Amino acid sequence: MRFEFPHHFPLIFSLSLSKSSRIMRPQIVLFGDLITQQSFSLRGWGATLTDTYTRKADIVLHGYGGYTSRLALFLLQYLFPLVMIDVVILLFFKFLFAEQMVYFIQFRYMASFQGSKKPPAATTVFFGANDAALAGRTSERQHVPVEEYKDNLRRIVHHLKECSSTMIVVLITPPPIDEEGRMQYAKSVYGEKAMEQPERTNEMTGVYASQCVELARELGLPSTNLWAKMQETEDWAEKIP
Repeated sequence: MRFEFPHHFPLIFSLSLSKSSRIMRPQIVLFGDLITQQSFSLRGWGATLTDTYTRKADIVLHGYGGYTSRLALFLLQYLFPLVMIDVVILLFFKFLFAEQMVYFIQFRYMASFQGSKKPPAATTVFFGANDAALAGRTSERQHVPVEEYKDNLRRIVHHLKECSSTMIVVLITPPPIDEEGRMQYAKSVYGEKAMEQPERTNEMTGVYASQCVELARELGLPSTNLWAKMQETEDWAEKIP
């Protein structure tokens, strides 16, 4: 079952562009799981952002179906590289009554996005739907304890801010779970082999959503509580294709 964001999805970026950056459009990176991966489908939220920021910013998709916040950590260095560079500086000193001496001072510094490539102006971090899979159920392999989930998000944010202290990082909570709809879908696909109990519950997903919002508050970051926002719409589950 494919998920699409409602048209009023409250994800807004305010990008302030300096004169020097207008030659190359800034990038907005969408980093997340399957919901992000499918965001460029018809009427998807990624496609909507692309339309909204036409000729203003380039939307870059990094969505990975089945991924959790734990697996996302392994992608950080690849997607948002921090390169350690060894630099040798030769300092020449000439001392009285002594021959010229050469001192080699070696130090390391952090260089992100080598060459002309700039770090993204903004990045959405959208994980948690898979993390919230229940232990002991059919999707147990995706389960990430909620404490670890929050810590993983913190580590992701820390890495992104190392890439660029001015990068806008937006945390997005997992959406609510239509438990009945997921059960019906599983039975339509797997028949008698379908799960007898839901592998995710809306209540537990809400716990993960609250931790995501709490972390954003702690770090002073913008966030979108999709879990709560979608449920403000009457019969929200019936509006999911």
